[in-house]
Amino acid sequence: MIRNILSEILNCQLDNRSWAQASLPIRFGGLGIRSASSVALPAFLSSAHSTAGLYGKIIYPSLGDAEVTYLAEARSAWSDIAGPQQDVPRLPESQRLWDEPICRQVQENLLETATSPADRARLMASAEPESGHWLRALPSASVGTLLDRNTFNLSVCLRLGCKTNEPHRCRCGDPVDQLGHHGLSCQRSAGRLPRHAALNDVIRRAFASAGIPAILEPTGLARDDGKRPDGMTVMPWKYGKCLVWDATCTDTVAPSHIQGSAAAAGTAAAAAENLKRRKYNGLSDSYIFVPFGVETLGPWGPEARRLVKELSSRLVEVSRDQRAGSYLSQRISLAIQRGNAASLLGTIPGDGSELKEIFYL
Repeated sequence: MIRNILSEILNCQLDNRSWAQASLPIRFGGLGIRSASSVALPAFLSSAHSTAGLYGKIIYPSLGDAEVTYLAEARSAWSDIAGPQQDVPRLPESQRLWDEPICRQVQENLLETATSPADRARLMASAEPESGHWLRALPSASVGTLLDRNTFNLSVCLRLGCKTNEPHRCRCGDPVDQLGHHGLSCQRSAGRLPRHAALNDVIRRAFASAGIPAILEPTGLARDDGKRPDGMTVMPWKYGKCLVWDATCTDTVAPSHIQGSAAAAGTAAAAAENLKRRKYNGLSDSYIFVPFGVETLGPWGPEARRLVKELSSRLVEVSRDQRAGSYLSQRISLAIQRGNAASLLGTIPGDGSELKEIFYL
């Protein structure tokens, strides 16, 4: 019933693999929509251990020393699922500690049965901490964290590997399969420029909120080819130097990145950051240059993580709100999802003569 209702809400067809991933916690690459059968055993084990002391006092001395009924059988069943090498949790009253080994087994099984390098790269990317920030954002239209229906549905489909569209031909002439991945790396991607602008605006506003004014596309810092970095702080950031950043969003499953992404999550963003650093190597003497690399399916590069961590600490210091860093991460993640949706929708032909392979129901 939960699976059918979720399919109706998300407007996508959930097969067994998609449902297995969706029922995982967000930190394991799922949606956090847990099935009753998957949490029943961890819930029983944690509650039984947390009430063991009270249970013993009630039973003893009339029935002697005894443990909760079926507790031994439940521990045995848990060992069969989690693996014989998995030890009993250090805090047996914690449901999360009982649940994590089971979730990890499901996640590893999905990776082992991946149907393609793109499928494996998607699964690994979705399990990165940054990939799930947009799912934790409070959907509010007044603060700009509400995703429209199409964007939300497409974002979920990309995360779960579900069908996003009917196969058709992109505006650029290349074929687009039912997963829609071509739109994320298309040279005529409709979401690339808006996403790039949104990312830089979020970073600039975060600096301003932290008390460090910043400007976009600063003059006087152009490279030999005339290109300028995306932004610069007007006041010194550290060591008496201003910070200069340049953001980029690279496609996780692009043909040029798929092998690295299938081997380790975040390799595409890290490679993009290294490329940016080489291009702006001449700024390192006078400025603190930070390449800000993110990927379409969620992971961030190491430099992006480091900058967000430093910015978050300053935002918490200024606002006295311990969740200020989380809000910044959610904004960045939401900007990526909106860009992805625009890229997928941008592959749809614009006039009726090109709609031979697409059906609107």
